[in-house]
Amino acid sequence: MLLRKSPTFSTVHFEELYQDIILDHSRRPRNYGELPDADATVNGNNPMCGDDVTVQVKFDAADRQKIAKAAFTGNGCSICMASASMLTLKVKNRTRAEAGALAEKFQNLVTGASELSPEDESLGDLQVLIGVRKFPQRVKCATLPWHALEEALEK
Repeated sequence: MLLRKSPTFSTVHFEELYQDIILDHSRRPRNYGELPDADATVNGNNPMCGDDVTVQVKFDAADRQKIAKAAFTGNGCSICMASASMLTLKVKNRTRAEAGALAEKFQNLVTGASELSPEDESLGDLQVLIGVRKFPQRVKCATLPWHALEEALEK
């Protein structure tokens, strides 16, 4: 789903949507749990806020460059848990290079390092996390699972 602001798309509506998607993923995280046959397991921890997330990746047996499964466990704020949940959905069936590029694009979006073109639909629902830009202390929450993913992709 691509979220674009149009003349009739109010800021209030965007913020409500942002809250709904974040809360849905934090309350009902997708791919939460151990991945017993994981090829890579990386823990990310932010001692300043208490976020602790472990990302696990299983690569395709026939094509070791392709992610077959991704899962996560941990405890953290809604932003961190939602970001990890969405991460697992977005990287499945992507190559290491594609997942790495997606991680970079996501991190650039939430840090403000770059803007997303309205035609670019690669981030999908992850775009709702752009709101963390307004709260620099929350950027680390959103990017923590993605840093763990990048480390897992190198293994």
